[in-house]
Amino acid sequence: MKADFDQAAKNYDTHFTYSEIGKLQRKMVYANLQNKLKNLNKLLEINCGTGEDAIWLAKQGFEVTATDISEEMIAVAQTKSSGENPNFKVLDINKILEESEKFDIIFSNFGGLNCLTKSELELFLNSAKEVLSDNGKICLVIMPKNTLWEPLYFLLKLDFQNAFRRKKEVVYANVEGEKVATYYYNPKDIVHLCQINFEIVDAKPIGFFIPPSYLEPFFKNKKSVLYSLYVLENKIKNWSFLSKFADHYIITLQKK
Repeated sequence: MKADFDQAAKNYDTHFTYSEIGKLQRKMVYANLQNKLKNLNKLLEINCGTGEDAIWLAKQGFEVTATDISEEMIAVAQTKSSGENPNFKVLDINKILEESEKFDIIFSNFGGLNCLTKSELELFLNSAKEVLSDNGKICLVIMPKNTLWEPLYFLLKLDFQNAFRRKKEVVYANVEGEKVATYYYNPKDIVHLCQINFEIVDAKPIGFFIPPSYLEPFFKNKKSVLYSLYVLENKIKNWSFLSKFADHYIITLQKK
């Protein structure tokens, strides 16, 4: 997996971070996060990529440790910030217990955890409890199985093979020419995997109206349409039942 994302690091910001769709989906994530981060200080980010979220979180006043398995992603992130906060470091998510500090919240954005098998995800969730402070939280942005955008997109292209690919146990997604094993989880799957150590606070849709990033070329010159979808997204942002039908969802878990 490390090599897959090393390959993607160079163009990740161009293809997603700075895309119109990427910026709008990120705005929805930040709006949700701001309600969850009150009275918290130390934050651990998993799968931080090129550091966009870590830098934003540091600017909000949090002490941020931002990690990624990809050395190239971390290298790009470090070029964006010259200070000690965020603290960027290479870390395999499966070795989270190597962190000796305690954190108030663990955050992972835009499907980083979709690269984990069910057993790996369960291990991560169990390990997360050990590095969280009392009453610590986890906020995860995950791709669900039942998104409506993807079947619509592929059916219009008459690509019936991929129309319902998220229903499969594993999908090999194209990341900068590399095939990356990807697993999809609905909110109830996450709750089931962590029910011993965590309880759900809420789950909210991210990208029910705002389209997936691979539709950026179509919407690039249709900013008014995209903005209208963003307005609609804000109207349903608290409708939890839509989480499994969106491109992503954000789920917040409270340590028991």
